[in-house]
Amino acid sequence: MRGGERRSAVTTLSPQLFAVFAGLVEQAAGLHYAATDRELFASKLIAHAADRGHDALLDYYYRLRYDDEDGAELAGLIEALLVHETYLFREADALIELVDGHLVPIVSARKRARVWSAACSTGEEPYTLAMLLADRGVLDAVEIVATDISPAVIERARQGKLGRRALRDSHPSGLVTRYAELGADGITVAPRIRDAVRFSTRNLVDPVAPPPDTSPLPGAFDVILCRNVLIYFSDEQILRVIDRLAEQLAPDGLLAVGVSESLLRFGTRLLCEERGRSFFYRCAR
Repeated sequence: MRGGERRSAVTTLSPQLFAVFAGLVEQAAGLHYAATDRELFASKLIAHAADRGHDALLDYYYRLRYDDEDGAELAGLIEALLVHETYLFREADALIELVDGHLVPIVSARKRARVWSAACSTGEEPYTLAMLLADRGVLDAVEIVATDISPAVIERARQGKLGRRALRDSHPSGLVTRYAELGADGITVAPRIRDAVRFSTRNLVDPVAPPPDTSPLPGAFDVILCRNVLIYFSDEQILRVIDRLAEQLAPDGLLAVGVSESLLRFGTRLLCEERGRSFFYRCAR
């Protein structure tokens, strides 16, 4: 059968199959799909299963569950479900406040600072941070580590080549043109900015995953960015992820989440504080 014929063979996902597939995905990657997400989940799952040669979703589930020893098939499904949507200077107020109000003073006092951009997707967030730090003259004093669950997007991020949609909304055009080249095919960040970020793969929900780098001082991140990813997790998973991130913060470190991802309702060990026009979280002293 051709791919198009396979896609037409299955067009619906029963509640029972939705439950087992969604459970498998959530256990592996933390992505939570509620019953109201079944149609969206089904559209991606059915297309991916057809591309993998399966007309029957139950057969594909058995393949994932019992015939995927190295996890490559499940990783492929997760990749098909992931949303790699981001752009330069997204929610820029928080990044500017972190640079000017937190990282620059740390560099002035201690000469070095460390940042972890978790769930960085194709790299727009850490590259934005690197541009801001370079503009303030402190980029060489800040170690930037960026991670994502997807090996494919990490490889793209390492190239320093971004799509044209990486620029949208309001952004400091002078800063972008200073540190990136805008062409017909997309945006290429300057080598200095690209080389300032160390990319690697990491699954935030994996309880035994090692720290995101091999620094002699693991766990001493002055800033951790985990923005616009917690919205895809269940409340229980959010609590587990936040607890692990908190363990990686320096004593005076700050955690930044997305503007729609308030942690106040969870009652975590982190305290919320407003700086400038943005909110951040730090460990209680």
